[in-house]
Amino acid sequence: MHKDFQKLTLAGLLISLGIIYGDIGTSPLYVFKAIVGKQQISETLVLGGISCIFWTLTLQTTLKYVIITLQADNKGEGGIFSLFSLVRRKAKWLIVPAVIGGCALLADGIITPPITISAAIEGLEVKFPHLHTVTIVIAIIGALFIIQQFGTSLVGKAFGPIMFLWFGMMGVLGLAFIIQMPSIIKALNPYYAYELLSNSNYDAFIILGAVFLCTTGAEALYSDLGHCGRNNIRISWIYVKSCLVINYLGQGVWLLSHNGQILNLNLHNPFYEIMPGWFLIYGIGIATIAAIIASQALISGSFTLIAEAVRLNLWPKVRINYPTEQKGQLYVPSVNWLLCAGCIGVVLLFKHSDRMEAAYGLSITVAMLMTTILVSKFLAKKKFPNYVIVIFLVVYIFIEGTFLSGNLVKFVHGGWFTLSVGAVLFSIMWTWHIARKIRNRYVKFINIEDYYGILKELSEDETVPKYSSQLVYLTSANFDSEIESKIIYSILQKQPKRADVYWLVHVDVVDEPYRREYEVNFLVPNKLIRIDFKLGFRVEQQINLLFRKVVEDLVKKGEVNITSTYKSLSKHKIVGDFRFVVIEKVLSRSHKLSLYERFIMAFYVYLKKVSLSEERGFGLDLSFVTVEKVPLMLTDPETVEIGRVN
Repeated sequence: MHKDFQKLTLAGLLISLGIIYGDIGTSPLYVFKAIVGKQQISETLVLGGISCIFWTLTLQTTLKYVIITLQADNKGEGGIFSLFSLVRRKAKWLIVPAVIGGCALLADGIITPPITISAAIEGLEVKFPHLHTVTIVIAIIGALFIIQQFGTSLVGKAFGPIMFLWFGMMGVLGLAFIIQMPSIIKALNPYYAYELLSNSNYDAFIILGAVFLCTTGAEALYSDLGHCGRNNIRISWIYVKSCLVINYLGQGVWLLSHNGQILNLNLHNPFYEIMPGWFLIYGIGIATIAAIIASQALISGSFTLIAEAVRLNLWPKVRINYPTEQKGQLYVPSVNWLLCAGCIGVVLLFKHSDRMEAAYGLSITVAMLMTTILVSKFLAKKKFPNYVIVIFLVVYIFIEGTFLSGNLVKFVHGGWFTLSVGAVLFSIMWTWHIARKIRNRYVKFINIEDYYGILKELSEDETVPKYSSQLVYLTSANFDSEIESKIIYSILQKQPKRADVYWLVHVDVVDEPYRREYEVNFLVPNKLIRIDFKLGFRVEQQINLLFRKVVEDLVKKGEVNITSTYKSLSKHKIVGDFRFVVIEKVLSRSHKLSLYERFIMAFYVYLKKVSLSEERGFGLDLSFVTVEKVPLMLTDPETVEIGRVN
């Protein structure tokens, strides 16, 4: 199914409409409202606003994302972490823009559902001025997060046709007003954008911050590349962009009909004002469903982002459920309820969509800037001429830098909220990443060949009680010639562990998203076997199931014998028992760490306590797991001096 969506098909186009365009497709609900605000309506403001919107959609969404960024597919997959996986070997510092971009996208997931659903529901205020919309919005958001645990594949099948209807409705409504004033089409001329932004009567930065809201969903076009395929996205975008521009032009005609007036656009939202009176209630209903679809896309995207971060060792291990058989559909309970609390908090804090506009856009601008940096590295990897890369960087750092400046004006009015959320998320990702590097610095590897003989002798030494028939250790050693000293200590010294066969299992997360392969190395035939799993960053790490499958394959081929060696069981061909040993490294005190590193490790210890344990994270059967805690010795005993008193 996943492969079929990559082809250009009618089903693929419909799925693209349902999955990708929710956020960018609901922006007409609030963009013009934000551009005009409480200012007097003027021809300069309206024509300039439409021109800014059109050229933002053209340069930012069409050129940067649809044409350029969609080229950076990682075996058919997209998204900032897929892009990072493609280019991370180019430079170590690329982890910084990847983490910042990922956190900004997650922060965006907290503000998008409240603003889109609020803007849709507030349309009811036209007919019911005293309606308490906050309660309705919270009820919808609560219901949306509750249904996540059951999977959304059934609802998802209806998303495409509904969004097709939504864009068609916007196009027809806009066209009905364009016919009344065809000259509005001149607003597509970039001159009007220049005239507005250079006019001293208007604050260019505030207007740019509002205009940017029209392209906030552009990241989703790339993030959902794997679900829809490049061709389906490119073709469906032609329809989407046409409907969006027509609707903005229609709103412009209505605004020009009130030239010179100052209107309360919260009560007279141009989006709803261009609807015939009899259609208003249906329009609000369709807008609400479209807003829910937009929110669903952001929530699903957040789950995928966290799952990728966990496998790339950028986020603490968390429980990930797969509620349906549909590929790529997952549910992360901890993230679901954190997002739910965040979204409800946003609604209670800001109450109205016009106040949320101040918090919206700032974090996504940061994400777009980070994508620009990573895409430039991808272009370099693909051997594009240097001048093309420089032009791309200069143009988009200028455009997005300008939008960032415009959005920074919003900081005190609500932008602080999403930046604060992003900063908290960044501190978690960065701590997890740096702490792992600090731990790895102190993990001691030894040559495994030196222990072949003693392991074979221990396995055959009947004076030592048998610990398990098949003993499995998870190792972080990248080479089969090495092993952590702690594993050898665990087998030989902590409690001598005799087993018929010792297994070493290593998991290597590779850059290809859905790769699932393994290699077997018989270090000591029938005594010491190493299995290396090569799993893509989008593959669930069910080591228990994968290991069992590999052992079954090896038994079928006659490469291993796992029959119990106990005489009473052996004659009945009973399979021997398996036991996994997980070595958990516990931080010990050290004066070698800097203040910064000590702070990182202290935060890491806390995160470790609230995250999923190593054995659960790898999907191991807890009834066959032994967890051994060993100190991560940061101080060499030889450096400690102590005097003896006679």
